[in-house]
Amino acid sequence: MIVVRNTFHIRPGQMKQALELARAGRPIVERLNFGVPRFLTDVTGEFYTLVLETQFDSLGDFEMRISRNFEDPEWQAWYRQFTAVMRGGRREIFRVVE
Repeated sequence: MIVVRNTFHIRPGQMKQALELARAGRPIVERLNFGVPRFLTDVTGEFYTLVLETQFDSLGDFEMRISRNFEDPEWQAWYRQFTAVMRGGRREIFRVVE
């Protein structure tokens, strides 16, 4: 099992819109069988941070599912809107050991 944490740095004043867009993306990833992410926002650390955290059976499973997302026109349209409120980000992948 792996956990994928996509950490997005949101433009100041646009966190509400980012959360609305993240929620709007849930039905798309559900339809694509990607896995529904858990949303986390900053309490300490860098301001305007939004984390979307999802679990997968393996790294290969994640790679297969994310490539399906990138090929889907509805997901592409959603992602263009979401990237408009971002100023950057990163991805971390962890193996669940317990």
